[in-house]
Amino acid sequence: MGDAHLEIRTLEAADEMAAIVTVFQQVWGSVTPIVGVELLRAIAHSGGYVAGGFESGNIVGASFGFLAEHQDDRALHSHVTGILPGVQHTGVGRAMKLHQRAWAADRDIPWITWTFDPLVRRNAWFNIEVLDAHVSEYLVNFYGVMSDSINVDEESDRLMVAWPTAPGAAGPTAPTSATRVEVSTPDDIVVLRRTDMTAALDWRLRMREQLAPLLDRGGVVTGFTREGAYQVDVPA
Repeated sequence: MGDAHLEIRTLEAADEMAAIVTVFQQVWGSVTPIVGVELLRAIAHSGGYVAGGFESGNIVGASFGFLAEHQDDRALHSHVTGILPGVQHTGVGRAMKLHQRAWAADRDIPWITWTFDPLVRRNAWFNIEVLDAHVSEYLVNFYGVMSDSINVDEESDRLMVAWPTAPGAAGPTAPTSATRVEVSTPDDIVVLRRTDMTAALDWRLRMREQLAPLLDRGGVVTGFTREGAYQVDVPA
């Protein structure tokens, strides 16, 4: 897919919100909608961010976020972004994040925050290495036990990341005297949950026991390797 066929724009009308609800249900396989038309309308009307990505007029992705704070600064908290399976890995996700950053920058909002599952390797690579977002905290079972087809009744540990809307803005400073620790991730946690739930739960506990204490000690995530490991610089 070429960028010339992709349009990303903010949405206001109820029928457009209904299309977003459908996209999210297709992405997450959830019987219960992740969000309803009424809440999306309220977020957009009150100054939040609701946008869709369209290829040749057909919606292929969507995102919404609400106004928040990060380190005493204004922020846009990007709650959900979903791309239809058929167009994943084609650049739509990155284009939507860039649109989101431009939207926030135009409103003098210095940060965008969001959460992601630390076990999902492709998301960690995208957030840390492609977008250069900064990991700010480890959140244990943040949303409670989830029921969509991707998370399948597992606890919802998340990493919170913060992304500056000014390109090149400095991130957290790594300790001057530090030890680098690598924390591995599974090849594909989504597939593992469907084939071996016991192993998937073991990975959840392992990540929680390894990564969370490093961040609590003042460790800074400085990278994510091609082999699927977080690189954390921890004060010596």
